[in-house]
Amino acid sequence: MNTRFFCIVIMSVFSLLAGAQHIRSMKVMKEDDFMSAPVIRLGSDERIIINFDEWSEDYSDLQYRLLHCDPDWKPSGLLESEYLDNFNIADIEDLAFSSNTFVHFVNYRIVIPDEQMKPMISGNYIVQIFERDNPDEVLAEARFSVTEQSASINGSVSPRTDRGINTEWQQMDLAVTATDVAIADPYTMLRVDITQNNAPYTTSTLRTPSRIDGKNIIYTHLPELIFKAGNEFRRFETVRTNYNDMNVDSMRFLSNNYHAWLTPDHERDSRQYTYDQTQQGRFLIREYNSTDSDLGADYVTVHFRLDAPEVIDADVYVEGEFTEFKHNESNRMRYDYNERAYLLEMPLKQGSYNYRYVAVDRKRRGLPDPGVIEGNKYETRNEYRVQVWYKPIGARYDRLISDYTIR
Repeated sequence: MNTRFFCIVIMSVFSLLAGAQHIRSMKVMKEDDFMSAPVIRLGSDERIIINFDEWSEDYSDLQYRLLHCDPDWKPSGLLESEYLDNFNIADIEDLAFSSNTFVHFVNYRIVIPDEQMKPMISGNYIVQIFERDNPDEVLAEARFSVTEQSASINGSVSPRTDRGINTEWQQMDLAVTATDVAIADPYTMLRVDITQNNAPYTTSTLRTPSRIDGKNIIYTHLPELIFKAGNEFRRFETVRTNYNDMNVDSMRFLSNNYHAWLTPDHERDSRQYTYDQTQQGRFLIREYNSTDSDLGADYVTVHFRLDAPEVIDADVYVEGEFTEFKHNESNRMRYDYNERAYLLEMPLKQGSYNYRYVAVDRKRRGLPDPGVIEGNKYETRNEYRVQVWYKPIGARYDRLISDYTIR
């Protein structure tokens, strides 16, 4: 019997608790590859690991299903039997209770593919998590991709751009080579998506190549290839509660759990670039003294402070992979006029975190803009994830023929 699943037996006397609002620390990654995008190769032994917690004294009877999606993450309209080789509902059986933590939670783990769920075609997939007795109410979603890798990608990033040299921009050049797929018409049947640092709102879409050079499909000197340079992510660690880790000013126990006050931050738009080796926005759950951090890492209330003038007519958010690059009340900062600072308290599981500050215009509701506070420095080391989609005439879905990250 699975040792994590054994917990169900010994705790079955307790009542079932709903947990939609208590799901935390969703992490989607390629197995044993923390720095890779959540993408696996079709037909390989690679696996996606989905890990999350539910704040609860007891487990919930959770299930999940897969939706096959187009490049814009909208359902492709395929029948389930066309993209899965099994039934499209599976139980989440790999679970365990937290160990020696002040905040009690249940940790869940999903592995794809496994004997219950195996995608048969390439594309984007959304994992929907729900309670067995209420399948229409989705508690949480996770996203990953399956690629054929039937085309290769070569690319480079440079501060020499069509908008200036060594300014606030970075520009890419790309070459796509079809290695194991015959592309009838690259000018009309290919789509290339580029995403900076895995933040969905940065995605730029190329519909037409610049030219064809033999077997190489070239994309160069296009407006869609120019990105704001941004700045390095900020970092902090809470792997210990008896010591002030990286960028933690103070740590102490209050009421029911530990609180960590981060070193106050400042705007960096007007400051010179400073290199820092970050993980491009990722987070890693870790407790220094635990044999299994998924179960032994506690939840710490993290206090963010940004000493800066108020950004007029805009909301300021803390973002990173740990917020799924979303912007809502849970990560919106409030401006304290007495402190002349933006403040935010957020419960986060112990670990190592990358984050940055972004502003969202209240009137126009435009895209989040990290540059308002972080600045745009051409020296910044960014990641660019490139996805190549192929949809010939008559095809019912977009094939993901290549997925590659340029660093």
